[in-house]
This record gives sequence, C-alpha cells and structure tokens, in this order.
Amino acid sequence: MLGNEAFARGLYEAGCKVVSSYPGTPSTEITEEAAKYDEIYAEWAPNEKVAMETALGASIAGARTFCGMKHVGLNVAADPLYTASYTGVNGGMVIAVADDQGMHSSQNEQDSRHHAIASKVPMVEPSDSGECKDFVKQAFEISEQFDTPVIVRMSTRVAHSQSSVEMLDRNEPALKEYEKNPKKYVMMPAFAKGRHVFVEERTKKLIEYAETSPLNRTEISDKAEFGVITNGAAYQYVKEALGEKASVLKLGIVNPLPEKLIQDFAAKYEKVYVIEELDGIIEQHCRNIGVTNIQGKEIFGCIGELSQTIIAEKLLGVKNEFTALSEEVPMRPPVMCAGCPHRGLFYCLSKNNITVSGDIGCYTLGAVAPLFAVDTVVCMGASISGLHGFNKVRGAESEHKTVAVIGDSTFMHSGMTGLVNIAYNNSNSTVIILDNSITGMTGHQQNPTTGKNLKGDPAAAVNLEELCKAIGIKRVRVVDPYHLAETEKAIKEELAADEASVIISRRPCALLKHVKHNPPVAVNNDKCVGCKMCMKLGCPAISFRDGKAVIDHTQCVGCGICQEQCKIGAIN
Repeated sequence: MLGNEAFARGLYEAGCKVVSSYPGTPSTEITEEAAKYDEIYAEWAPNEKVAMETALGASIAGARTFCGMKHVGLNVAADPLYTASYTGVNGGMVIAVADDQGMHSSQNEQDSRHHAIASKVPMVEPSDSGECKDFVKQAFEISEQFDTPVIVRMSTRVAHSQSSVEMLDRNEPALKEYEKNPKKYVMMPAFAKGRHVFVEERTKKLIEYAETSPLNRTEISDKAEFGVITNGAAYQYVKEALGEKASVLKLGIVNPLPEKLIQDFAAKYEKVYVIEELDGIIEQHCRNIGVTNIQGKEIFGCIGELSQTIIAEKLLGVKNEFTALSEEVPMRPPVMCAGCPHRGLFYCLSKNNITVSGDIGCYTLGAVAPLFAVDTVVCMGASISGLHGFNKVRGAESEHKTVAVIGDSTFMHSGMTGLVNIAYNNSNSTVIILDNSITGMTGHQQNPTTGKNLKGDPAAAVNLEELCKAIGIKRVRVVDPYHLAETEKAIKEELAADEASVIISRRPCALLKHVKHNPPVAVNNDKCVGCKMCMKLGCPAISFRDGKAVIDHTQCVGCGICQEQCKIGAIN
C-alpha cells in the first residue's frame, strides 16, 4: 500500500467514525481512501481550521475522529490545535500533518514538529506504510489514554512510497458518553488555567511513556562502529546506507522525546550521529539532556531531503557511481496543461503589463516562462489581502494596474475574508476569481462551489456571483478565458473603474473527465510565417521546428486561443 492508503486503513481498523480534512499534497490520499469505507463519514471542509474544529467536535461527542492536512495547513489549523491541547478529547482524535521535505509541491519547508512542541501535543512519526497503519491505531490509544489529540507526522516519501501492510478487521469501539463539563471544554481564563496545569502534568506522563513505548526501539549491531539516532523516512536511508556498521535508535514518538532511553543508547558509543530531516530538534534535545558525543546538522544541514547517497558519502566516504546518459536530457519546466483555462487570462495580464498578486494553486504557474505574469505568492488567500495592502500604499498608481488572482477553492478556503476587507475598507481593488470548477492542483477534489461533496453526491453549491455581491462588491462580471478579446476588455474596464470589482474567469479544468473538447487544431505550413506569436502562450502542445509552428494533436484540446492569437490565420 501507499503510506497514505495504509494510514486510511489504520483509521478504518481503529474504528474512526468521522473524517474532516482539506486537500493538500502530500496528505490528500489519506482522506480520499478513508472515504471509500462506508463505516467512516468523510468530508472535505472549506479549510483546515474548520476541519480540525469539526473533528474536535465529533471527538467531544464521543467518536474516534481524524483530520488531515499538509504542513502549511497546520498553520491555518493552529488556532484550534493549541486550545484542543487544553480541552483534550473524549473519543480519540488523530491529526495527520504531511511535511514536504524538498518542497516538491509547497511554498516553504517548515518542520511541523515545532507545532507539536509549542502546542504540547504528542506526535508520532512512521517510516513506512506498515507503520503508518500501526501508528495510527496506536495514536488513537494514546489519545484516549492521555486525553489529548495526537499528531501523526507524515512526509512526502512515506506518504507516497509503498511497502507491505497486514490488513486486519475493524475494531468498533462504543461511542463514549458525552457529559457536560465546562471546566474541561469551555476555555475561558478561569477554566483554562486549570487545564494548563493538566497539560504540563500530561507531558511528564508522556515522557515516561516514551521511555518504554514500542514505537521507540533500538537496533543493536555487533559490528557497529558508531550509533545513529533517527526518525521517519531518514531511518530507511540510514538502514540502507549504513547496514550493520551502525546501531540505531529509531524514534517513533518525536514529541515528547524520551530522555533516559537516549542517554543510555548514546553512552554505548564514542560517536553518535543524529540524522533527521529539516531542523535539528532531536539533536538539540540530546544536548539539552546532557548528551554531548553527538553530531548532526553540522554534517547534514537543515535544507531539503536526505538520501542513502548523502548519508553514505557523509559518514562512510562512499560516493555512488551513476551511469551517465549518452545525451543530455532537456529540462521539463512546470507548465500549465494544454487547454488550461488560466492560460488565456494570464496572457492578457502579461500582455498589458499588469502587476499580479498571486495565490496557491495551478495558477501559480503563471509566474514562469513565457508568461511571467505573477508578481507575488505567499499563502492561501494572501493574494486578495495583499492586493488591498499594496493598493493602500501606492494608491491610484497601482489601483488601475494591479489585480489579485485566486482559485475558486482557495477563495472559499481563505479568500472571502480578504474580499470582505476590500469592501469594508473601501479599497479600489480588482480581484479575479479563477473558477475552474474543481480543486485542481491537488488532483481534482470537490469544493463548496462545485455542487458535489467528497463522495460525489449532490451538495449545495456556493454561487460566487451572489456571494461577492453579498459581501459588498457591486461590480461583478463573468468572462470565458478562452475568449481573449472578451477577457482583455473586462480586465481593462474593471481596472479603470473607481471602485472595487470582481471578475470571475469561468471555464472548467481541461483535465476533468466530463469536459468535452473541440477537435485539435493544426498549422497550415504554407501560411505560417514563423512569427512565434503562438509560442508566447506557453502551451505545451505548441512547438517550433524548421521555422514553423507545430501543434501536437495528441495534446491539443482545441481551446482556440492560439487561433485567436494568430493574426494571419495559419492555425485552423
């Protein structure tokens, strides 16, 4: 199984009843797989904060619950997380956070262990698919035993790699009784002070538990030249690279960390290496408890992923040899798909030299060649709020030359409040909502605007036009980004207006199965003059050979943008 699939199996076997998440690579498949079990109620929430609050509410009601997100999603859910640490749980509550070492699909490389430490919530970390399933089940037990949410830290490699998993039957625990208890669940100052005392006492008990928990284990080798303390995916790299040359202390509980277990292991060896991805959290803990014969980040650094090759080279001086290819393989840059509805809009923005406050999603690719249309990307929803701040500083100079772009799912996630801010504070700003009828970049998940829920059943659909008007935006218009002239006209007119406005660029994602495409277009070589105007669109279906444009009919979806771009009619 994939790690994410095994995680979902763990939810099923542990008797989890409620799952509420927001999609985010590399965590998405956990919830998609959980939704396949009829015994589990599963949903996509509008954002991670709502998901965690839903899971906490279901836990207080007495059920075992789960919410999942990627690392930056935990930033959004931090508000309920830190207080849920105080309230504790009723039914067990497990939270998945998937870190993205190497930033394969993320805007930063944060280490989520910091959130576990700061919120004083226990965190466990599996290193393969089998452990994903088993650690989830153990996390529910820890949650209920110690009255706490438990975070399971995933990584891109563990989430998306495969290993064997033993499938067992579902354990269906009885729904726990709910008892009214304001001192536990009402976090006003008078009650929260008492719960803080509980949290500190709980941490002491969890440290004791970590000393003997089977989730932490030592693997002693008679041939060991040194010791290694490691966790997560790094454990797999250590075992493959070092073999019997190292004894290993594998930490499955990464918060709180044990003390005596580490001290006793380190005392056996003259040299001990702490091998962990991203920040030196285990290493610093070792130093804090008096373990000084260690090395870590001065060797391996705190940036990017580790690997078998890196570990073997750093510790053994072994350099792997690779077979060189006879020809240099060209880079394949990230690019919007052929027929992507965002391409036409970004071309119009780039053509008119408009400053663009960008957001998280497929449309982030508008920042790369040849469009270079996006100026800033920070986090979900920041495009709209950032545009407001930018315009308040630069005034009319930017108001008529700057826009925000945001996807339909991201708008529902955290863009609405930014638009409220624009309306409420009388900001002359233009926002473009890129409505492609799906949550695109994470693999086509439903969202509150699509009219379907996680299982594909009919659901209430938010009307973006009416919502924007209800927020206080009077100027709202819809364009089809496949029609360049119409789109460019709308952008110019809304930017020229002296009040806030919203343009909804509406066209379904070209990869949706139900979308019917036009026949592919082709280039008439006799007419083509090699002006390369079509190449400015950055469509992967268009290339240039022997002085002429060439269109790959296997990729082309007949969107017609290049036809409109070609002023001599060579594309038909």
